[in-house]
Amino acid sequence: MAAVLTALPLLFGVLAFAVVRPRGLPEALVAVPAAGLVLLLGLADPATAGRRVLELVPTLVFLAAVLVLAHLADEAGVFGWLGRVVARACRGDAHRLLALTFCAAAITTTVLSLDATVVLLTPVVLATANGLRLPARPHVYACTHLANSASTLLPVSNLTNLLAFGATGLPFAGFAALMAGPWLVTLAVEYLVFRRYFAGEVAGTSQVEEPAPGPAPRFALWTLALVLTGFCLVPLLGVDPMWVAVAGALVLAVRRRARPVRVVRAAAPLLCLFVAALAVVVEAVAEHGGRAVLTAVLPDSTGLVALLAVAGVAAVLANLVNNLPATLLLLSVLGPHAPAPTLLAVLLGVNIGPNLTYVGSLATLLWRRVLHRHDVRPGHRDFTVLGVLTVPACLVASVVALWLGLLVSGQV
Repeated sequence: MAAVLTALPLLFGVLAFAVVRPRGLPEALVAVPAAGLVLLLGLADPATAGRRVLELVPTLVFLAAVLVLAHLADEAGVFGWLGRVVARACRGDAHRLLALTFCAAAITTTVLSLDATVVLLTPVVLATANGLRLPARPHVYACTHLANSASTLLPVSNLTNLLAFGATGLPFAGFAALMAGPWLVTLAVEYLVFRRYFAGEVAGTSQVEEPAPGPAPRFALWTLALVLTGFCLVPLLGVDPMWVAVAGALVLAVRRRARPVRVVRAAAPLLCLFVAALAVVVEAVAEHGGRAVLTAVLPDSTGLVALLAVAGVAAVLANLVNNLPATLLLLSVLGPHAPAPTLLAVLLGVNIGPNLTYVGSLATLLWRRVLHRHDVRPGHRDFTVLGVLTVPACLVASVVALWLGLLVSGQV
């Protein structure tokens, strides 16, 4: 009991600091000492904790490379150009702008991860709506929702996916094939709800003439396209997709003559350190009650009802302790030989579920900070109501789509 009363406050303390980040201090500032305290007090087996961290290394390298890739793509003008294309294509129609924002956010999240959508695309969408003199609220809310719910398609779309990808035993393309149905139905549900909820704000038109978007940043766009193609092809050659991300980041860094210091900063080493330290703290919670409770709750079959239950548990846990520690905890409980359908249902829960509360995902909290820097204050009521309207429906629809895909592929 004493161990539980120590491990849980440590986890919540680490998460609270990560959520608030007073004075912009890095999340690792508290997470690393907490991990050290866990080991010092014997709350986690050092050998097991060490294995957990070592297992994360390829994932963290992948994450760092994708963050660098997104940063350099932004410097090359990809997001500014994309915003101009969207502004021109919508032709002053707010309905069309919402649809194009959905497309841009879904593609950005899928290829460059949810962090790129939150940090790089959201300000572009905000500026585009303001430039057209159209209400920005529906479009910026779309960015945060799709940063979470559209991050289910590829292993690279979300850190949670990267953490679970290896355990699924699926190839990159196989993962994408099974998650394509859930991804599409989730986007459809989100779009229908947004059209209805913001009906009054997306009914208007703008008379502002948008100039031509100008030349496309071809080199950066071709690099991103080749990187995405490489993600699908190199596993067939026995090569880890991590190296494709690293190669793409290096190519853009050389092309843009990026300074090493800026590349390192873009790689977010302190964020990677935070994730590694968090894994140690989560292991302590798992060893002292967390694993037993979740083992009792999680079903051990892969039928439709069982997958719905797994996704529901994952979504609830994500909103209680944030989706990243929820994923680490669930992976620890399920073990390295968990069925792929179960792991995919977990990912649907931890990726879609966080749209219900601000604390469900660090990306959502980051989105709120981005808007605050642009003097925009998103309403808590709107966020909560949109979450209630979308999360349950998206979870059910996506799990059903996953189950149908598994049936067709003969995996259940």
